[in-house]
Amino acid sequence: MPQPYILLVQCPDRRGVVAAVAGYLADHEASIVESNHFNDSLHDEFFMRVVFRRDGDGMPDLATLEAGFAPIAARFAMTFSFHDAAVKPKVLIAVSKFGHCLYDLLHRWRAGLLPVEIVAVVSNHDDMRSFVEWNGLPYHHLPIAKGAKAEQEAKILNLVDAHAVDLVVLARYMQILSPEMCARLSGRCINIHHSFLPSFKGAKPYHQAHARGVKIIGATAHYVTTDLDEGPIIEQDVARVSHKHTPEEMVVMGQDIECRVLGRAVTWHVERRVVMNSGRTVVFG
Repeated sequence: MPQPYILLVQCPDRRGVVAAVAGYLADHEASIVESNHFNDSLHDEFFMRVVFRRDGDGMPDLATLEAGFAPIAARFAMTFSFHDAAVKPKVLIAVSKFGHCLYDLLHRWRAGLLPVEIVAVVSNHDDMRSFVEWNGLPYHHLPIAKGAKAEQEAKILNLVDAHAVDLVVLARYMQILSPEMCARLSGRCINIHHSFLPSFKGAKPYHQAHARGVKIIGATAHYVTTDLDEGPIIEQDVARVSHKHTPEEMVVMGQDIECRVLGRAVTWHVERRVVMNSGRTVVFG
């Protein structure tokens, strides 16, 4: 089966966009196998994700296809990008002492369910070293000395640059990133928040939730921005709880939700299903 490619389009909503995209691909011997689009009527903005394959000997390489699309993009004031779906994005995972999200991500990766190349795991603690190295991955212990957080972040960013990392995943990495680091990783850093945002921020969210007698708990995966835990949300999930659940039981339930939510968010990001829309996201199913 021919390998798939992905085209992402964003532009002001105008008549003829879908026809122009489909016609261009057909004229270049490409066959569309999946197409999703969304009109943000509040902002009159149009979003489109197209998966296509070669359907003949005349389809050019991706760079030529992208260059030839420029006149259509100019006509509709589009921002667009072409991607080879066979190329696995490079991922760097950051973790602290809680390992459940890391365990889940590496299980998905080893099972072939997460189409990425994990280049390394970094941590401000050494607790996860044996598990990570057992999985055949490099482990970088980068502790944070008092007053030296900038130096530690510089080492992480050096790894990002050295490995040409496409995505940084904060798998319960319990450090607040500096504004400078957030800016460097804008749009390519996903965090899992152990709460159904925007409630119960800070330490021991499940204990806070228990004290308030909540009836649902949840988790939120979002892009990291300079505004703490306020980045564009990619995915959320919840579970019902009652007065019968102890805080410890809620922690176990919450950790399971965190794994599911983060796994979905990372998968959707690397499959090019997530598009930024101001402070929100468009997530194509």
